[in-house]
Amino acid sequence: MRTNPDNPLKVREISFCPLHPDPNQAGTATQLLRDCEGILQVERLDDTQLRVTYDIHLATLAAIEVLLEDFGFHLDNSLLSRMRRALIEYTEETQRINIGCERGEHNCTVKIFINRYQHRTHGCRDDRPQHWRRYL
Repeated sequence: MRTNPDNPLKVREISFCPLHPDPNQAGTATQLLRDCEGILQVERLDDTQLRVTYDIHLATLAAIEVLLEDFGFHLDNSLLSRMRRALIEYTEETQRINIGCERGEHNCTVKIFINRYQHRTHGCRDDRPQHWRRYL
């Protein structure tokens, strides 16, 4: 498949290691990535592989994979997969720099996942106003 290097929409496949307690890592990751800003489409190909379509202005494959690892997913770390990831990371970072997207911008992928975490219901929330948090 030939891609246009000027196209900001990227379609990539992410492979997971089959030796994981969750036999359906691709399905679980699909549910996680589906609601994220910048990720346009997530498609589960099988239990260990998914296809992600995203806008390079808002996300990169390297950032998506790092965050998936942070959530406990195990990516395929075969030599071919690592070489493919390194090549994609280099080309995407070069393309982002050429179109004016620098690292740490407002809409970076890390902030997308932080925003998703803040809107989930969990027990790590302190709903008190800031000035009340100093008091017990």
